[in-house]
Amino acid sequence: MTAAAVAVIRPTALRSNLQQVRLAAPGCPVLAVIKANAYGHGLVQVARILDSADAFAVARLEEAVQLREAGIRKRLVILGGCGTAEELHTAANLAIDIVVHAPEHLVLLEKSGDATPVWCWLKVDTGMARLGLPVSAASDAIMRLNHCPAVSGITLMSHLACADDQQDAATVKQLASFGTLLQGWQGDVSIANSAAILQWPDAVRNTGILSYTGRNWVRPGLMLFGASPIPSRSAAELGLKPAMSFETRLISVKLVRKGQRVGYGGHWVAPRDCVLGFAAAGYADGYPWHARSGTPVGIGTTFGTLVGRVSMDMISVDVSDVPGVMIGDRVILWGDGPTVEEVAAAANTIPWALMTGINRRVAVRLEAG
Repeated sequence: MTAAAVAVIRPTALRSNLQQVRLAAPGCPVLAVIKANAYGHGLVQVARILDSADAFAVARLEEAVQLREAGIRKRLVILGGCGTAEELHTAANLAIDIVVHAPEHLVLLEKSGDATPVWCWLKVDTGMARLGLPVSAASDAIMRLNHCPAVSGITLMSHLACADDQQDAATVKQLASFGTLLQGWQGDVSIANSAAILQWPDAVRNTGILSYTGRNWVRPGLMLFGASPIPSRSAAELGLKPAMSFETRLISVKLVRKGQRVGYGGHWVAPRDCVLGFAAAGYADGYPWHARSGTPVGIGTTFGTLVGRVSMDMISVDVSDVPGVMIGDRVILWGDGPTVEEVAAAANTIPWALMTGINRRVAVRLEAG
């Protein structure tokens, strides 16, 4: 019986979440975003599990190379693009698509002497003010790419900044800006992230706002891994299933008397005689240091609560109301319950940060199925 933290990955949940993407965006090809080690779930193994996705997106060339070396032949897109001639050469040789989001990328392609052309996803900035060419520069960029021997084709893309908030007018403005650029674009487009897939239907279909003749690639990330990208709605409400159970075991159980200070700094003081369990996971494993006392912790089929400061290798849990608790009991840090959203809220952070923050010393185990 291990007393170390483990991340249990659930293939059935990943596949179910991909199906929810297809239900929410019927007819749209899926560019599954598996950057950052597939949000902490394991880059290569997730690519193999989600083999029915139409393509995969990663942030950096190194991730794409890792997938190719593992035998993944699926279409790949590097969201961060290529910044040097050497990177561009590697992408071309490995048949990897690149995102073009800066004037320097255009120059790099025009100077390229590679015999193998690459497919380019031209990113325009419709209001996020991060990566992307200005909408006003898009027409010239399209013309240059169309005349560039190093380019085999173009998909037009943008990224939504506030799709998680239906009350924010920014998404309406961004869709309108993207639509103005398209105006009957004869090719593929892509703008919908997880939140847009779930609650902005105009982002996933050819409507009066977006007009094009090709396909609309949706780019799900967080929702594939079973967490909600919409603060006002839970994953369960959206039909999503947690793809990871981050868990460990109790390594000690002891009685603590009323008034006893617990943990570093002694900030938590026992309000009554209570039973504490000590679980083998801490901030060195990826459990958030800022999680506050009262954060739910799964113990078997019920819950205890976090008390005191999170330590490097363990947490303290009030298990006074957990019947029959003993050393070796399974502890759920997040998964079916508590959810990663609940723990993130208690730590004043976001689910993305928790998932991608799993430390490499944590064992990863694939659940059967």
